[in-house]
Amino acid sequence: MKRTAVYSGTFDPITLGHEDVARRAAGLFDELIIAVAVAHHKTTRFSLAQRIALAQAALADQPHIRVMPFDGLIMDFCRQQSACAVVRGIRNLTDFDYEAQMAAMNRKLHPGVETVLLLPQAELQCISSTLVREISKLGGDVSGMVSPPVASALSPVVQA
Repeated sequence: MKRTAVYSGTFDPITLGHEDVARRAAGLFDELIIAVAVAHHKTTRFSLAQRIALAQAALADQPHIRVMPFDGLIMDFCRQQSACAVVRGIRNLTDFDYEAQMAAMNRKLHPGVETVLLLPQAELQCISSTLVREISKLGGDVSGMVSPPVASALSPVVQA
C-alpha cells in the first residue's frame, strides 16, 4: 500500500525552507502532496493558481511530489487523499507550540493520520514567507531565500 503524506500551507511564496522540508519528507514517503491552501483567512501576495505554479516549478525535479489546492480542513483533505501523515515544518519553539496543538486537534479529527514535524536546515530556519514578501517589497535581494522561479515572480514587486 502506497504511503502518502500531505504538507500543507499557503506557500505565499514557497521558500527554500519549505522546499528543504518537502524534499526530505518526500524521501520518507512514497508520495508527498504539497497542499496549497485557498487561504480565505488572509490576503495573499500570489493567487492560488500562482502559488501552485510556483510550488510546481520549485519542486519540478521531485517525481514523488504532487502539488494540489485544498480548501477546508486538512484532515478532510488527508482522508480524501488516503494520506497516512501530515508533514509540518517548524523553525523554532513558537512554531513547535502551535504545531503541537494542531497535531493534537488533528488527531482528534482523524486518529489514523500521524503528524511528522521536520526542521529545515539550520541556515534556512530564519526564512519565512512573510519576511520574503516584505524584503522583496522593500527592494531587497531574496535570491538566497527562494528558488529562481519564485525570485523571478517576486521581482515585479521590487519595480512597483
